[in-house]
Amino acid sequence: MKSLKGSKTADNLAKAFAGESQARNRYTFYSRVAAKEGHKQIEAVFLETADNERAHAKVFYDLLVEGLGHTDITVNADYPIGFGTTLDNLKYAAEGERDEWGTAYPEFAKIAKEEGYPEVYNAFSQILTVEKHHEQRYLDLYANLKDNLLYVSETPQYWKCRNCGYIFEGTEAPKKCPACYHPQGFFEIAYDTKAYGPSKEHAK
Repeated sequence: MKSLKGSKTADNLAKAFAGESQARNRYTFYSRVAAKEGHKQIEAVFLETADNERAHAKVFYDLLVEGLGHTDITVNADYPIGFGTTLDNLKYAAEGERDEWGTAYPEFAKIAKEEGYPEVYNAFSQILTVEKHHEQRYLDLYANLKDNLLYVSETPQYWKCRNCGYIFEGTEAPKKCPACYHPQGFFEIAYDTKAYGPSKEHAK
């Protein structure tokens, strides 16, 4: 890759690196709130997404190092701040993801292409698709939590205990896991359903 010195793309990579790094920390903070509120699935989603953001930050950092070498760089940008209940935090997280994939990264990709940095163009173009998925997952969890549907479904589902792997089939996750006695917050809908022959008993 050619030198990034003096380019707008260098500034944009620095902004993206800082933004992804901050998002990783915010999601880690949010995961602890979810854990305290008993929502183990949401805790896991925040932690998984935090690790995704770490990977994104590394991509942008590597591109900066390749294009600039060892140097100092100034970052001048606005970043979101917000902290509350898990419901609040899901909303804040979705808003941040929306800004990345809907506004910042398309613009950064456009500038990288105009300045002749195909590697950077590709990085922003591909990573924004991940951020779009992140936003949708946060919005889905927000809606389910808000409407008290996180552990309830109109149609029977396979519910899996995140602690011990117990599978239950029904319209609502057990209030307490029949196998390990962990509370309802440890249950989530399982997706590899073909492998299961779940119990429908002892689910109270």
